[in-house]
Amino acid sequence: MIFIDAVMQYGFLQKALLTSIMVGIICGVIGCFIILRGMALMGDAISHAVLPGVAISYMFGVNFFIGAVFTGVLTAIAIGFVTQNSRIKHDTSIGIMFTAAFALGIIIITMLKSSTDLYHILFGNVLAVRSSDMWITLFIGLIVLSAVYLFYKELLVSSFDSTMAAAYGLPVRFIHYFLMTLLTMVTVASLQTVGIVLVVAMLITPAATAYLLTERLWVMIFLASGIGALSSVIGLYFSFTYNLASGATIVLAATAIFTIVFLLSPKHGLIWKSIKAKRKRASLA
Repeated sequence: MIFIDAVMQYGFLQKALLTSIMVGIICGVIGCFIILRGMALMGDAISHAVLPGVAISYMFGVNFFIGAVFTGVLTAIAIGFVTQNSRIKHDTSIGIMFTAAFALGIIIITMLKSSTDLYHILFGNVLAVRSSDMWITLFIGLIVLSAVYLFYKELLVSSFDSTMAAAYGLPVRFIHYFLMTLLTMVTVASLQTVGIVLVVAMLITPAATAYLLTERLWVMIFLASGIGALSSVIGLYFSFTYNLASGATIVLAATAIFTIVFLLSPKHGLIWKSIKAKRKRASLA
């Protein structure tokens, strides 16, 4: 009740709640395609690669959205270029490029002598979200959700079977970089809530939880977005009530939901699997 009263009373908490819910939804939606494509490491790479763009934008006094998207997409292109033009495998090129981009971002921010901003960028601070950040998150969310809705079939086919998608004449490589652009935008939207370090958890954990509950993509998308939003609300509650880091509490809430589903999922839950195995052994005996 105290938290609800605070939400009704304080404007900063209302903005934090709306922003965190929006981030939970769009992270859940994009996360479904990320885990289906086996690109969890790529999500981690893009989330770290936006740091130099944010730092450069801060240095020149422009909106960090512009620099972050530019460096995120540039890193994705660089990873593909290195993989296609050398013997280095994809996961190795990801490790090289995203660590280099992340290190560059830290150096630029250190040169700017702004450790406080670095802490907020890395770990998030949703309780300090501004109105402009909330509207940017809403704008990015509308773009991401509209893109997924309009190109759902193309994303569906290319995610499950890229060879078949190419045989149908779909531009598989273009779809890949299109998804990387959406991923970069979602990462930018998540900076204030969970930060760069923890955004990969919000991309992967709600989607992985939904993956254990259904085998249909559209159901998985709705479940993942709902789990992401619920995790954001629960995490924000604990963050505000007990004065904890907002990004960390949101991620732990998502992890707690995953743990419950991992144990109790009707089809894939660990406990139900063990019960079925015992029943099967008993019937055979």
